[in-house]
Amino acid sequence: MKLRGVSFEVFQGEYVIIIGPSGSGKSTLLHILGCLDRPTKGKVLIEGEDVSKMSDRKLAQVRNRKIGFVFQSYNLLPRLNALENVELPMIYAGVPARERRKRAKELLELVGLGDRLHHRPNQLSGGQQQRVAIARALANDPVFILADEPTGNLDTKTGEEILELFRKLHEMGKTLVVVTHNLEMVDEGTCIVRIRDGRIEDVERRGVVYGDT
Repeated sequence: MKLRGVSFEVFQGEYVIIIGPSGSGKSTLLHILGCLDRPTKGKVLIEGEDVSKMSDRKLAQVRNRKIGFVFQSYNLLPRLNALENVELPMIYAGVPARERRKRAKELLELVGLGDRLHHRPNQLSGGQQQRVAIARALANDPVFILADEPTGNLDTKTGEEILELFRKLHEMGKTLVVVTHNLEMVDEGTCIVRIRDGRIEDVERRGVVYGDT
């Protein structure tokens, strides 16, 4: 679905939920926000910098350093253990080995997997794999975390645990942008973006005034 006349801002510290029916343009919007696709018209600004005109190499750097991705299917590398999966974005960013190992361990402890550092994805439950993916998304302290249906492959109880983890990240001041069908996540958001037929129908901010974009 093509986007038409889409314009909105994400402010630092917001918990943005993007919802809409299938085929409404959510995936297209997500790909543009994540610098995976370029808009045919208009601009995409991250911290005031227009990323829509950047070279592929520069875009890859932006994705690595400024955006943390959490996918419905986890996208962990099966041959790497949890610690190594979380280290991966830091390797691409040139973080020294000792520093990245320390940070990866701290992030896995943050998401409740301090006792699973050396487990590979096939030795972890779906919820645990998603926790590893969230720790990986935090690796380079991104400007925002972009999540695509993060509870979509999880049972209700495990989905609740991931919901609680996102709540904790928001309370820590992280900026979250989540595409979801999960109505419980909609209840958590501070900004709800409703999209249909490639257009934003409504942007609802829930009584919180934010500062810088």
